[in-house]
Amino acid sequence: MASSSANLWVLLGLGFAGILLMTRKLKKVVKEDFGAFVQRLQLLPPPQPPPPKAPHPLTGLNFAVSDVFDIEGYVSGFGHPDWARTHEEASRTSPIVAALVEGGATCVGKTVVDEMAYGISGENGHYGTPTNPAAPSCVPGGSSSGSAVVVAADLADFSLGVDTVGGVRVPSAFCGILGFRSSHGSVGNAGFVPVSTSLDTVGWFSKDPNVLRRVGHLLLQVPFAVQRTPRQMILADDCFQLLKFPTDRITQVVIKAVEKLYGRQILKHEKIEEYFNAKVPSLKTFNGYKSNGGSKYSFLRTLSEVTLFLKRHEFGRTHAAWIDTAKPTLDPLILTSFRDGLEQADTEVENCKLIRDEMRAAINSLLKDDGILVVPTIAGPPPKLGAKELQSWEYQIQATTLLSIASISGCCQASVPLGTFEKSPISVSFIARNGGDRFLLDTVHTMYSALQEEADFASKNKGAKRVASREDSAEIAKEKGNQAFKDKQWPKAVSFYTEAIKLSSSNATYYNNRAAAFLELGSFLQAEADCTKAISLDKKNVKAYLRRGTAREMLGYYKEAIEDFSYALVLEPNNKRAALSADRLRKLFR
Repeated sequence: MASSSANLWVLLGLGFAGILLMTRKLKKVVKEDFGAFVQRLQLLPPPQPPPPKAPHPLTGLNFAVSDVFDIEGYVSGFGHPDWARTHEEASRTSPIVAALVEGGATCVGKTVVDEMAYGISGENGHYGTPTNPAAPSCVPGGSSSGSAVVVAADLADFSLGVDTVGGVRVPSAFCGILGFRSSHGSVGNAGFVPVSTSLDTVGWFSKDPNVLRRVGHLLLQVPFAVQRTPRQMILADDCFQLLKFPTDRITQVVIKAVEKLYGRQILKHEKIEEYFNAKVPSLKTFNGYKSNGGSKYSFLRTLSEVTLFLKRHEFGRTHAAWIDTAKPTLDPLILTSFRDGLEQADTEVENCKLIRDEMRAAINSLLKDDGILVVPTIAGPPPKLGAKELQSWEYQIQATTLLSIASISGCCQASVPLGTFEKSPISVSFIARNGGDRFLLDTVHTMYSALQEEADFASKNKGAKRVASREDSAEIAKEKGNQAFKDKQWPKAVSFYTEAIKLSSSNATYYNNRAAAFLELGSFLQAEADCTKAISLDKKNVKAYLRRGTAREMLGYYKEAIEDFSYALVLEPNNKRAALSADRLRKLFR
């Protein structure tokens, strides 16, 4: 009896040990795969050409593709088992995938996407959510979640995804890797399942900026050209105010890297909401504009709604027949979007397309051939897995606020990792005009090392702020003065502008701004002196002539005031304020 009991315990022990070993083995498999692949496969490149011909451009690299790209003999699953069940195997491989294989790269598998490639979280209830290597407790971002994860986990050198409203940019930011969204139409939209035809564009991921560029040069089929240097880089100050972590953690990294490579003179600060609000008049007729406040400060939020409106409409029209026939079980957010998309009025759709055209023209005018717009990729860190906020419409709007700029205008955009903040990956994005893909890829390649050096410095010194240069401190003081001026706190504004002048005494704007505050206080002699100084530094400063003319008029120097208003008119012939002031004074004192 004792012997039987002992044997039983031995057997139980062996059983538990076997279960433990199997559990460990399964965990190891999941850990190695990160849940990123839907299907492993292998597409081998052709043999290398004999010397003296050059080897294939992507020789030695392997890549994966999101499960929306066609590969001959395989079903494109589109993130939903019912789609895979009701569709045939592809009869030919996507031209995009085929070009990469012909270019020397090996395709190693298909990767997980959000359900019907519609979401931006990276969560998929059917195939599981790939584990984010950079933040395992957080979502990897979508829709091309698996493609981002295989690169972040070093399971592939690069990967392909589709970016509709952030499908490549969001997972690259959340997983801490490089992500590139090509200009709409620059690579071609054949060979993958569409989400929204006017917004869909091919994108790719990598950890290596050289690989990112090599892939881009092959896919874009651009001829050799001398690399161009950016003539201006515009830091969108109002976009960085949307960040949920310290703005300086990103902006200072960019500013220092630009200074190191190109000099500070090419960097400009601009509030792009004001710029676009003036350049995209059709946005004011969109239904959501008035509900968002009907002002320039609601522009980006409304643009986000316009972008999502187009996405819902085109998604609904494209997939209505399949959804009606197959009757799949869909995520509630997708189902609601699908129904809304079918109910949208044609007139509102046409207005959205007009907004799209105006946005593209506005960005082309702003950036031209050699300009880059600098914005955050996304406003906050990756949410926790299963977070309720991911299913809310408000989160969708907020998350796509920054993403909509490139999506609606069809521009190319690169997301570049900048280390971490409080253990969460952070990034910055660079946007170039539609068709500026090669220029943007080359610029990112050039800037990458400098950006990483500055990001590494900022990360290692997170306990203490980097000592800002005198110019940086002067700009900060000026911005504080501007805010005090807006709040009608004139003495406080004068104090801040004075601080800026002490730090940088050769900046005409600081004197000009202080003159405006002095005028509000009735300190006309001080205002005249500041304007005179501003003009000595900048002979074409129209505002300085106008303000000095006002100060001189109040001091009784009418002849000199007329001369100032007249010279302002020479610089700006259509300046109504200068014309009216000069005419009024001439009539009174001729």
